[in-house]
Amino acid sequence: MDCIPTLYTRRLILTPLQLSDAAAVQQLFPQWEVVRYLDSRVPWPYPDDGALVYVRDVALPAMAAAKEWHWMIRTRVQPESCIGSISLFDQPGNHRGFWLAPQFQGNGYMREACKVINAYWFDTLMRPLMQVPKAAANRASRKISEDEGMRMAETRDGQFVSGPMPVEVWEITRSEWLAEETNRSIDC
Repeated sequence: MDCIPTLYTRRLILTPLQLSDAAAVQQLFPQWEVVRYLDSRVPWPYPDDGALVYVRDVALPAMAAAKEWHWMIRTRVQPESCIGSISLFDQPGNHRGFWLAPQFQGNGYMREACKVINAYWFDTLMRPLMQVPKAAANRASRKISEDEGMRMAETRDGQFVSGPMPVEVWEITRSEWLAEETNRSIDC
């Protein structure tokens, strides 16, 4: 496995997922505000060993196979504590996912994390396209995609922890992302 780097932003540290992070995930993740718009494959109610099983049996093996890249999100102010997670996937139509504990939402942390993760996808992994599926009702996630310059490419039926609803697939090409990044730096 190639070494997945720790990534830094102005306010955040994104550390590669480790087995020792399962306890923090188990504490933060099983909240309705976090899981309601996630794919119905997420078990609900969340089992007591859900995070351990996922990290040990799914995420870490996928990272070792270079099919997925997972980071825990931490603030620079409290680097010992996790506040959420962000991931990249080598799956058609599903390249990025994230969650943030409710008490940290609304502070722009996920926009900041997405910026560095998108750079990793396009600049390090050299991928030509990023597609991000989301529940149509997930307005906060849609707003992040809109702010990144993504466009909605398709809708389809989906099954989420909260039940059936449309899935929106948002996308941006590498060349569009590079143009957006250039425009942002000119505007500064």
